Amino acid sequence: MSKKRYNNAFNIEAVKHVTERVHVVTDVAARLDVSLHSLYQWIKRFSATPAGLRRLKAELKRVSEERDTLPALIHG
Repeated sequence: MSKKRYNNAFNIEAVKHVTERVHVVTDVAARLDVSLHSLYQWIKRFSATPAGLRRLKAELKRVSEERDTLPALIHG
């Protein structure tokens, strides 16, 4: 029994269905006819790195704080 091989472009698009379009992993795996194990491995491999996530969370916190203080600055 031979395993199916997918190229990186296919893998990345599959990951985007889960990470960006927020589809359920089991639904994506079934729709693309790939195993859950493979899809989870691709998510681990092609998702943002923990350092990247930390940077994005820090930026989100900073921008949220700026947004929250802006009305106070405007209305004095």
